[in-house]
Amino acid sequence: MASTFTIRQLTKEFGVTARALRFYEEEDLIAPARRGQTRLYNARDRARIVLILRGRRVGFSLAELRELLDLYEGPGGSSGQMVEARRKFQERIAVLERQKVDIEQSLSELRDGIQSIDSALSAQMAN
Repeated sequence: MASTFTIRQLTKEFGVTARALRFYEEEDLIAPARRGQTRLYNARDRARIVLILRGRRVGFSLAELRELLDLYEGPGGSSGQMVEARRKFQERIAVLERQKVDIEQSLSELRDGIQSIDSALSAQMAN
């Protein structure tokens, strides 16, 4: 694997826009080096992008991501940081589980609606 990456390489690899990566830089979540106008991302930046995208996918805010990324600074993070990250993960799991229940209920209601419509259509066609 390369030791540095361009913004174009990372946008292609992760399917994100250059604007998104610049935004993460503006928010101090990543810190690519500069060679003139060119941003050069190292393996640390790439790993942080992976974590940012995973975190965004499961609904973490940028502030929460910033806190969680602190775990990856220094040698392994402190026990307190890990306990806090675990707590945040548990909270996010609880939110997602509630959303899952809501989605399942919505799907069931929509399927019931389709059955009602199909029954009404069948009855109309039989007449």
